[in-house]
Amino acid sequence: MAYDRYYAICQPLLYNVIMSRNTRFKLILGSWIIGLTVAAIQTPLTFYLPFCGPNKINHFYCDIPPILALACTDTQLNEIATFIIVLCLIVGAFLLTMVSYMQIIRTIVKHHSTAGMKKSFSTCTSHLIVVAIFYVSGSVMYLRPKLSYGTDVDKFLSLMYAIIAPLLNPFIYSLRNIDVKYAVTKMICNMKITE
Repeated sequence: MAYDRYYAICQPLLYNVIMSRNTRFKLILGSWIIGLTVAAIQTPLTFYLPFCGPNKINHFYCDIPPILALACTDTQLNEIATFIIVLCLIVGAFLLTMVSYMQIIRTIVKHHSTAGMKKSFSTCTSHLIVVAIFYVSGSVMYLRPKLSYGTDVDKFLSLMYAIIAPLLNPFIYSLRNIDVKYAVTKMICNMKITE
């Protein structure tokens, strides 16, 4: 999203050329390759762990920290692997996102009118809120030691980065559309009248 926003604001005339079907395919392919690489590293490490006692995870899904909490052996190698992967992915992606937004802010301040600045900052602010929710909750979830794992906190953090942040994106982008705003306003008004 930061890559998309960067070109939409900093180079709007070249946006359709840069964000071609081929570029979008490469971005999706890159995401899949990174995800498969992480899975190829984490899965074998997890399969070799011995588990004893109750093998029920009190969580929404089989995430790495809750599984490590069930292991009855030293999971230091798993924790180091998770830490390194998360450090590279989350911190690296966060830094790239922040650099792109610094460029966006510089472009907005330098070239846009007051109305254009307001619209651009409005779009960027909502995206940055989602980015913050995703990166902060993901970082807290994965960049902490095993001793601090807590079921309720883990569930909340997982809910924030795995469900809430992705769920907000369609709302943010669709509510920028005038037709969608009009339809939502009309629907709400109709609901008030029927009550």
